[in-house]
Amino acid sequence: MTVDNSSASPGVLRVVIDAPLRTPFDYLPPPGLLPAGVPLGVRVRVPVGKRETIGVVVDYATEASVSPDTLKAVHQVLDSAALFDPALLQLLRWTADYYHHPLGEVIAAALPRALRDGAPAAAQVERWTATAAGLAALAADGARRAPKQQALLALLADHPSGMSGATITDRLARWREAARALQQRAWIERHQADAAPAVPRPARPSPDAPQPDALQTDSGRTAPELSAAQVAAVAQIDASAGQFAAWVLQGATGSGKTEVYLQCAARTLARGGSVLVLVPEIGLTPQLVQRFRARLDVEIAVLHSALSDAERLAAWRAARAGQARAVLGTRSAVFAPLPDLGLIVVDEEHDSSYKQHEGGCRYSARDLALVRAQQAQVPVVLGSATPAFETLQNLIGGRYRGLALPRREDQAPAPRLALVDVRAHTVRHGLSNPVIDAMRRHLSAGGQVLLFINRRGYAPTLLCTACGWIAPCHACDARLTVHRASSQLRCHHCGAVEALPQRCLRCGFAVKPVGQGTERVEETVRELFPDQALLRLDRDTATGPEQLDAIVEGVLSGTARILVGTQMVTKGHHFPGISLVVVLNADQGLFSTDFRAAERLAQTIVQVAGRAGRERIQGEVLIQTEYPEHPLLQSLLSGGYEGFAATAMLEREAARWPPFGRLAVLRASTRSNGGALEFLAAARQLAPSTREVRLLGPVAAAMARRADRYHAQLLIESAERGPLHRFIDDWLPQVETLARARRVRYALDVDPIDIQ
Repeated sequence: MTVDNSSASPGVLRVVIDAPLRTPFDYLPPPGLLPAGVPLGVRVRVPVGKRETIGVVVDYATEASVSPDTLKAVHQVLDSAALFDPALLQLLRWTADYYHHPLGEVIAAALPRALRDGAPAAAQVERWTATAAGLAALAADGARRAPKQQALLALLADHPSGMSGATITDRLARWREAARALQQRAWIERHQADAAPAVPRPARPSPDAPQPDALQTDSGRTAPELSAAQVAAVAQIDASAGQFAAWVLQGATGSGKTEVYLQCAARTLARGGSVLVLVPEIGLTPQLVQRFRARLDVEIAVLHSALSDAERLAAWRAARAGQARAVLGTRSAVFAPLPDLGLIVVDEEHDSSYKQHEGGCRYSARDLALVRAQQAQVPVVLGSATPAFETLQNLIGGRYRGLALPRREDQAPAPRLALVDVRAHTVRHGLSNPVIDAMRRHLSAGGQVLLFINRRGYAPTLLCTACGWIAPCHACDARLTVHRASSQLRCHHCGAVEALPQRCLRCGFAVKPVGQGTERVEETVRELFPDQALLRLDRDTATGPEQLDAIVEGVLSGTARILVGTQMVTKGHHFPGISLVVVLNADQGLFSTDFRAAERLAQTIVQVAGRAGRERIQGEVLIQTEYPEHPLLQSLLSGGYEGFAATAMLEREAARWPPFGRLAVLRASTRSNGGALEFLAAARQLAPSTREVRLLGPVAAAMARRADRYHAQLLIESAERGPLHRFIDDWLPQVETLARARRVRYALDVDPIDIQ
């Protein structure tokens, strides 16, 4: 979508709304206003059919695309200034174009719900003024019998422009009752006004590059001593200020990536710029938030989906007003309205949480962070111990610049990795004898132990020992997971919950749980080590920030000697006392149909292994497997993540999978079996013929039925990005005209991170 550059004066406003419509609506400006008097990026209240909704002005036009007789006027302009500066509006347009998604829905996703519902864009304060009738009454001594009313009326008369409620409270105690009485007599008025904008801090010259000795931060707190590699990384990133540069900060867990972020952020803030820091899951990284707040002498806004509408609105307002000059948030924070943006950081850039999986525009926040940095001409830092293959390929191609952080001199050597062949050892509910022996050894030496199993619940299957019945989910092609603590069967795909039966529902014989989850591992470990305090960290135990904080504190304090956890234990936690890490179910990702499964497994193993020996004691990592000879595990053991990636990327290149090819997936689901496949088959028939793009499918999803809907997908692949997007531009509008499209839920996923 482009702005009309015609020399003729624009007469029409083009408005997008939160709806799956690719074409904007045309409106006349409100009476008394010219289109040019309505800035691009402001919200407007507009009629749509018989209802009224809120949209955003994104363009001007000299002529309407509809008949002048049907052209309606905007009812109300809600903002005096654009919600998005030109650079952010450009990013939103780019997002809509690249992901082939309606601009109105992209803009809506970038706004807090309260703004979508019409709340003021700026923080509001109440202001009170005396009316003409009130001033006349004061002159006539009309309130003399009510001293408090007269005092309030006199105070407001001395301030013709009005006074805020807070200011009145400072001057006149317990004035609210008097105000209500005066308001009823129409002698004073109450109205809302925008809060005064934050006064920007003066820009300061960039500090000299930090030296290996201690560095004072803005807040006066002393930063830790930097290693030579950290000093070099900070200096190089800071030297690229004011220009686009994509830096890949690669270092082992505990090598000091966060300290580099903090030092670079402090320098950016000292120059008067603002900082955007993206993290995969804010609820799982409380330590990171605390470190930023403790070290940076500015207000920090935190943005994530777990906030209430009021909290999210307050954080958004603080960022836009320049009051919060640093924003730390999850995926959607990439659209935070930060003026004077000077630096973007993407922590754990490989994490799949940066990709929008369900609903709305399927964007990648990591990729949009790069685009935003390029458009704003600022540096962006991608940090990870296990960079995504796309990032590694961009490093090889010279598009990104690499910064390595080796293990610090004060760190212990890298943990020892070893494979445990479970075929050759006795296994007790998922724990082999070598693992149990290693646990005893580390616990007796005063260490802590982490057992990692990426499967919550007690067991993944409930089996009848007589007839072979397996408890199914009635809404999905999946088995129900046993949760013994709550006496429930749960589906981890659709959320269905059933009571845990004691007998087979088909034949009445005894049933038993099969396999291991975190609950069962916890039970087994408590039996083996009854004298050792144990905590479990998964979605069932960490149901909120308070529970998560308590578990983390229990491990940090040393109260808990054993920690059993899922993927949550890899999310930025620093547990210096852990000396042994055990990966219990490493084989889960070895034979998946998803082409990224091996990459994810290697990343998970390396990330969880990084929890071992983070201080001065060398850690140990044991990986249980039935396939110790598997090439993936062998390359990981012999060459680390870099060795694994080199081998795996050769396979990717041979198959022309990303990052050596470009993909998009058209996904569809229907209530009826076969409906999604029929829709995708019809969509394929409409595809323009081209040698540069290949369509594969349609096929049913790996889990065809999920949440009582049948899912299917059609894969679109091309060697280059340009032909793929040109194909989609031509094809998707035709797909939307299909009669079946009205009866099918479908979505296009550009650059998918999984194909299942």
